[in-house]
Amino acid sequence: MKKIFVPFACLSLLCLTMQAMAEDAATVDALNVRISRIENGLLPQTVIKGRPLQPMRLAERMAALKVPGLSIAIIHQGKLEWARGYGYADAVSKQPVTVETRFQAASISKPVTAMAALALVERGSLNLDGDVNQQLLSWKLPGNAFTDKQVVSLRGLLNHTAGINVHGFPGYAASQDVPSLVDVLEGKKPANSAAVRVTALPGSAWSYSGGGYSIVQLLMTDASHESFPVLMKKTVLDKLGMEHSSFELPENWQSMAASGHLANGKPVPGKWHRYPEMAAASLWTTPSDLALFAIEIQQSSVGKSNKVLSPEMARKMLTPSKLKDYGLGVFLSPVTDKQAGFGHSGSNEGYRTMLTTFTSTGQGAALMTNSENGSELIQEVLRAISMEYGWTDYKVVEKIARAGDANEYKSLAGEYVLAGYPVIITAEADRLYVKAAPLGGDQQELFAALDGSFFMLNNTVSLRFEKDANGDVSALVVERGGKSIGKKIK
Repeated sequence: MKKIFVPFACLSLLCLTMQAMAEDAATVDALNVRISRIENGLLPQTVIKGRPLQPMRLAERMAALKVPGLSIAIIHQGKLEWARGYGYADAVSKQPVTVETRFQAASISKPVTAMAALALVERGSLNLDGDVNQQLLSWKLPGNAFTDKQVVSLRGLLNHTAGINVHGFPGYAASQDVPSLVDVLEGKKPANSAAVRVTALPGSAWSYSGGGYSIVQLLMTDASHESFPVLMKKTVLDKLGMEHSSFELPENWQSMAASGHLANGKPVPGKWHRYPEMAAASLWTTPSDLALFAIEIQQSSVGKSNKVLSPEMARKMLTPSKLKDYGLGVFLSPVTDKQAGFGHSGSNEGYRTMLTTFTSTGQGAALMTNSENGSELIQEVLRAISMEYGWTDYKVVEKIARAGDANEYKSLAGEYVLAGYPVIITAEADRLYVKAAPLGGDQQELFAALDGSFFMLNNTVSLRFEKDANGDVSALVVERGGKSIGKKIK
């Protein structure tokens, strides 16, 4: 047999290649194990002290909450570590969610818009602090007693301190006419929202305003003389490699778009609403693309990238106003947190989304659902991610619950009306339950806190019961930011 001579260098290279392949396979296996722990380790918002923590399975929670589809992307050590899709893009057709399935980002459109607006500022096309009426060409913001004292600036519009009304927009169903942006700003039919106006002294308070971002949209198109989708594509999306993102849904993308779904699990008629308020709500994207956006802000803010903004401008974007932990287009973690971060949530008809990141550690996540019940699922998944990756945020809250009292609970049981919805309180011996559309729709157990209030495991609201002069239970008080009072009718 003829001997074949293999040079020693080639043998060394072969060994190194095989070693690298083995290491890559081990890395993939370890990552799959990590992902599996998250998929099987969803966590409630609250746990009762002394009781074991009961992790939940993702597939089971999606079914219970009537969330057809979910897409996730994880940022770790400044890079996109993994992305996966779960469930269905459409509950009827059973089209599966993939990492390339487009979802409506809803209000996550705002930070992407803000980045582009700041790029125009750096380009010299817009002024961050001047009177917006000096920059608007195709429409002017009507003046009043407030603007006589203080003008509205682009900075104020981006950080929601400009005193502008109109919190958000309902969008337009497939069967409805879509107004022009100027019609939206004027509240002129077929617009279905109020006219955008200055209703408070600019700079005096923080008030979230989609209306303000509609003014930003017009500012940007007036300055660039380009349509908003084209401007956003050139200024941000292309530069960051966000290939699966657009502020309009092209016809050839519709087969890759997730249909929105209502709280009852049924699809939104016509699959989704349309939003001429593009800067505020119309971005179609994927979690992986949102991760690229977040990574660029992380990298730019520490001087490691300038694909869209200079490091100085990126840091301005992450600087809170004096009125709120909100920068130029992004919510910011309070300075007392161990991990400074930024992010934004989104809520359109049939969609709930979340982008959350930590600036200093290069960590974060983007999650997108095609359901109005998606927020609860997103929070449960984030708590699982937090535990797996060692985040300081999104931790389970441990609460002390006092023992149930059958006689007390019997007096609390009955039917209440809260914001026009029936709220059913049911007592079963020493356990108390609530069922109400404003609280998620499904029956949930109530636990008695030491201060006399009641809480749930998967909801941040606090409930209290009020009594009349005779000592009879007369009302239910729901506290979540503000107070809502429901009268007892039975």
